[in-house]
Amino acid sequence: MGRSQSLPRGGDPRFGPDADDSGSLILHVDMDAFFASVEVRRRPELRGRPVVVGGLGPRGVVSSASYEARPYGVRSAMPMMRARALCPHAVYLSPDFTAYTEASRAVMQIFRDVTPLVEPLSLDEAFLDVSGARRLFGSPAEIARGIRERVAGELGLTCSVGVAPSKFVAKLGSTRAKPDGVLVVPATRVLEFLHPLPVDALWGVGERSAQALRRLGLATIGDLAEAPYGMLRKALGEASAAHLHALAHGRDPRAVSPEHVEKSIGAEVTFDVDVTDPLEIRRALLALADKVGGRLRRADQVGRTISLKVRLADFRTVTRSRTLPVATDTAREMFDTVWALWTTLAPAEPVRLVGVRAEGLAAAQETPRQLQLGAPERGWREAEAAADAAAARFGRSVIGPASLLGSRDPRRNENPTRP
Repeated sequence: MGRSQSLPRGGDPRFGPDADDSGSLILHVDMDAFFASVEVRRRPELRGRPVVVGGLGPRGVVSSASYEARPYGVRSAMPMMRARALCPHAVYLSPDFTAYTEASRAVMQIFRDVTPLVEPLSLDEAFLDVSGARRLFGSPAEIARGIRERVAGELGLTCSVGVAPSKFVAKLGSTRAKPDGVLVVPATRVLEFLHPLPVDALWGVGERSAQALRRLGLATIGDLAEAPYGMLRKALGEASAAHLHALAHGRDPRAVSPEHVEKSIGAEVTFDVDVTDPLEIRRALLALADKVGGRLRRADQVGRTISLKVRLADFRTVTRSRTLPVATDTAREMFDTVWALWTTLAPAEPVRLVGVRAEGLAAAQETPRQLQLGAPERGWREAEAAADAAAARFGRSVIGPASLLGSRDPRRNENPTRP
């Protein structure tokens, strides 16, 4: 079996920015250190310094690290305490998702100026099908260069682009183009590009799957492509074996789908220290319900099933959910639901994390609203929408969740399911 190799970012003319792109019509655009880059853009004095964005508490996790921080070993998803030990002189910042969302909208608009076939994967990456854009904007590689120039010139940010005949290979290409580069994988050279890569570069291969494959002597994608299918099926199961076998042979027929719809919208918080005080739990759930409600309204979505997530001090995770008679996007109704679920659950152990999630999403304008007998014509949704408008103008700190939902102390002798 072959030995795992890495492809150089540049210097290999087979996969450079000037390689044959005639059959490579899919682009994967990935912003470079997006959260950190947005912070540097609005704080120019930070340029050239290591910048780390994430939770600043003792249990915080790194969300983004600038390229100046990475030589010290700082990476996304790393515990923040570990990052501070590796790079104590870095600038550490809490995330500002409002700023990142605004920057993401501007980035996605540049993509949609090129083609309507844009499939966002997250705030900072998307697939583009440019097959219909060549007459106006040139070859796929020229389109990639044009996108990078606009993102840099108009937004002051950088991105990396993979150009390939399929989504899977384009995503690998953008990873190997980082930072601030373009990598083209010609349609005739897909296997040359894929087969030297380690097996964990395949979509669907996590740490445990990679270990299982390596125990079989399969270190690279090429090793997996050459392996007997029966051996893969025995080790991974039918579905995973079929999926990975196809990818290892460069087969990924999925089209770019601009009608991507979120299946759920949620938010969670990890406490700096384990919590037992019901008032602190209540405040956290208020804030999370407010955050989820705002995200639902911005996405013009409503959710019918509301879920509560609780992680205890021993890392056991408990979830409870309730399906509402009518879908909602109001923080008030979501909080009522999760607080009722919390009081029923009533864990005796300290709590490490809580989360709120809305599931069973549907378009708000296509979902009928059921008026309750005696309810005012204009109610909580209108109040929260007004708060959204005020927050957009003056900042979220001015209009907090307590202003909408009240702040009674649940330790008093009152109905615990009502704010």
